[in-house]
Amino acid sequence: MKFRKMLLVASALAGMAVPAIAQEKFDIGYDIYFSGNSWSVQLAKEFEAEAEKHKDTVEVAYTESELKADKQVSNIEDMITKGVDAIILTPISPTAVIPVLKKAEAKGIKVVLLASSIKSDDYDALVTVDDVDFGKAGAEWLAEKLGGKGKIIALNGISGISASDDRWTGAKEIFDAHPDIEVISVVDAGWDYAKAKVAVSNLLAANPEIDGVWSQGGSMTLGAIDAFEAAQRPLVPMTGEDNNGYLKRWAALEADGFTSVAPSKPTWLGSEALLVAIDLLEGKTVEKNKIYDVPMITADNLGEFKRDDLSDSFWANTRLSDEQVRATFQD
Repeated sequence: MKFRKMLLVASALAGMAVPAIAQEKFDIGYDIYFSGNSWSVQLAKEFEAEAEKHKDTVEVAYTESELKADKQVSNIEDMITKGVDAIILTPISPTAVIPVLKKAEAKGIKVVLLASSIKSDDYDALVTVDDVDFGKAGAEWLAEKLGGKGKIIALNGISGISASDDRWTGAKEIFDAHPDIEVISVVDAGWDYAKAKVAVSNLLAANPEIDGVWSQGGSMTLGAIDAFEAAQRPLVPMTGEDNNGYLKRWAALEADGFTSVAPSKPTWLGSEALLVAIDLLEGKTVEKNKIYDVPMITADNLGEFKRDDLSDSFWANTRLSDEQVRATFQD
């Protein structure tokens, strides 16, 4: 047991305030699950910015898993071996990490899940938004825009990742409740612009009628827009996300009648995960499932979130300063 922990426990038992003396920091392991898109990059930057604010309290050891479940398991094994006090991770697989997280908990290591869940309760806290509600929110808007009927396509992230699966679960529930809405194709586009553009281009070539696009990612929606325009097809209602490049494009197309809505999974969840970990290590009571409501950007508040002075790669719901955003995204 580290000196800092012993001091906190002893002081609590004695009913005394912790004396203002040098204390050993909490060691926290943070696994960057992916750096392949701007959302995951900003999520990690939110964590790093919060860690800098608490540099007198925490020492962070970083690992990267590159969206590989086996590598994430290995990284967590290494953190356990090093004897960290807490582990913060975004699970790549909802099942693969369960055995290693059981090991961590058996050694008294606090486990905080960030933005993605697992199929067990072997963790101390989950910090996220409700991805099922995320999917429902966009689907409800699209169903209303279409008057409850029409042919649509759906663009998912990556099957097997809980955020992607849960969003589609929520959306499908809404579409299933509208028998006159036909989902003609569901594709995994990896939250990626290029993959989405290719997928939608192929679907447009094969389907003379597509009345709407449900997309669970802003970059994918941008790809869909460009595919429609390249095919010289009229734009249809599409759901997006709070990516600044998408918000700019949406605003620019409003004069042409384009309509959209943008549910958000805030990148500030990265900041919040560290605050929760610190609370756990300091012995405070923490809600096990800290699930936030899904923020929504609509035509009515689009102007409040769109930032023409910041990078297209920036995500609107953030705790980062403008200077930190500019340092992160140079485009």
